[in-house]
Amino acid sequence: MELADIFFIIIGFLSEIIGTMAGFGSSTLYLPLASYLLDFKTALVLVAIFHFFGNISRIAFFRNALDKRILLLFGIPSFFLSLIGASLVDNLSQTLLKFMLGVFLILISAIFLLRPKLAFPANPKSLVLGGGISGFIVGLIGTGGALRASFLTGLKMEKEKYIATAAVIALGTDATRIPSYISAGILSEQYYYLIPILFAIAAAGSYVGKKIVTRIDQSKYKKMILIAIILASIKFIMDGISEFLT
Repeated sequence: MELADIFFIIIGFLSEIIGTMAGFGSSTLYLPLASYLLDFKTALVLVAIFHFFGNISRIAFFRNALDKRILLLFGIPSFFLSLIGASLVDNLSQTLLKFMLGVFLILISAIFLLRPKLAFPANPKSLVLGGGISGFIVGLIGTGGALRASFLTGLKMEKEKYIATAAVIALGTDATRIPSYISAGILSEQYYYLIPILFAIAAAGSYVGKKIVTRIDQSKYKKMILIAIILASIKFIMDGISEFLT
């Protein structure tokens, strides 16, 4: 195991803890950091697998609180658009994907910092639109949990119901995009050994995060995480601009 892989595992564990505590997907934080250690497309697939395992853990804890109506209206378009986004990954340059990821994360983080109570209408049209947009973004650039959360929080759901419903939607999105990544040959066989390790750290990180979250002020902590995401994403944009100019 190389040193970069060890750091990749440690960052994954910490990202799952922080993601659980902050209230949105760990991949939003994990993917930018993992991309410093691995090439972007490899990181994209491994983080998607990691995210898949993390959602399985949450569903196991909160499976009795699912909202079937939201699963249909929000989840189905999210699943299909995620597949379309994932199908485009291998046709776009790595530099362009990094640039898009940086822009997206900075924009969505800034929006949540400026308008922390942002929510969308809970009508069927908004649910279908929100599911489609967030699913496509997840498939294309590997992270969209914050955007998905902004739609779902408008429903004023109970915490357990929100966690369970969001986890199933995210799980379905991952299940549609991961096979597309694998079939495109994006993930080299040399990284297959990391898959069971990702399962272990996703479950452990989620458990630790749930234990810690009640002791920390949630709104202040979310601000810290969003600022960290912005800082991590600046390099992606700078790399993209430098590549475009050369």
